[in-house]
Formats: sequence, structure tokens, C-alpha cells
Amino acid sequence: MKASAMKAVWSLVLLAFVSLIPLSAQAVIESYQFDTAEQKLLYQKMARELRCVVCQNQNILESTAPLAQDLRQQLYQMVRYQNADEKQIVDFMVQRYGDFVLYRPPLQANTLILWIAPFLLLLFSVYWVVSYVRQTQVDAQKEKHDD
Repeated sequence: MKASAMKAVWSLVLLAFVSLIPLSAQAVIESYQFDTAEQKLLYQKMARELRCVVCQNQNILESTAPLAQDLRQQLYQMVRYQNADEKQIVDFMVQRYGDFVLYRPPLQANTLILWIAPFLLLLFSVYWVVSYVRQTQVDAQKEKHDD
């Protein structure tokens, strides 16, 4: 009974890890022309660091949402024609969409939940697994004594 309980626990742990792996990463293909390689690199970097506020789990480079397409176009305009730097782009996007548009929002009162939620989820998961294992062991002991 002990081996089957451990097998069940390991199955749950494996399932938890597999669920963290994205099932598909769908890249959006758009062809933007840049004047310099630095502009192209800045565009790609910022497109990976800005979150699609509609999808919430994708950056604007990967998202197929219409808003992400608009954000990519705005980013392109800022990089190519306004020669905006990283700080100017971030400031504009945060002013327009809030801190949630950033994959790494600053640690402040209104973004605290974004920083704490993953740790709380991890703690809850560990607590649940430990409780499950203990309960399984208690049930096994009861069965053993009942025999």
C-alpha cells in the first residue's frame, strides 16, 4: 500500500510540473523593416517583455489577439520612427495599460499580489501533497490494524 501511495504522489507531482509547460507556443509572423539592427533587437526584446493585457499569459510577440497586434504596431512606430528607448517604451505602455503590461512589474502595493501569488500557490500545493501523504499513511495504518 505504501508503494502505491508514493506512486500516486509522484504522479500528482509529475502532473503538476507538466501543467506548467505551455502546450503550444504560437509565434506571430509580421515583417517589419528597421533602419538598424539595434532597432530590430530593441523591438524584439520589448515585444517579449510586454504582456498582452487581453491574453494575460502571453507576450505581445506571441499573442494573436487584436490588441497585441495594435501593441506591436505601436511598439514598431516608437522604435522605428520615434527612436524611443526602452525606458520611453515602458513608460508609455505603463501609462496607457498599467503595470500589468510588464512581465516583471515593479514591487509596489498595487502589484504585490502578482509577486506573492506564485509563492502562495506553491505553499498551498506543498501543504496539499503533505496532507495527502499523511492521510494515506493514516488510512494504511488503520487498514493494517483492522486486519
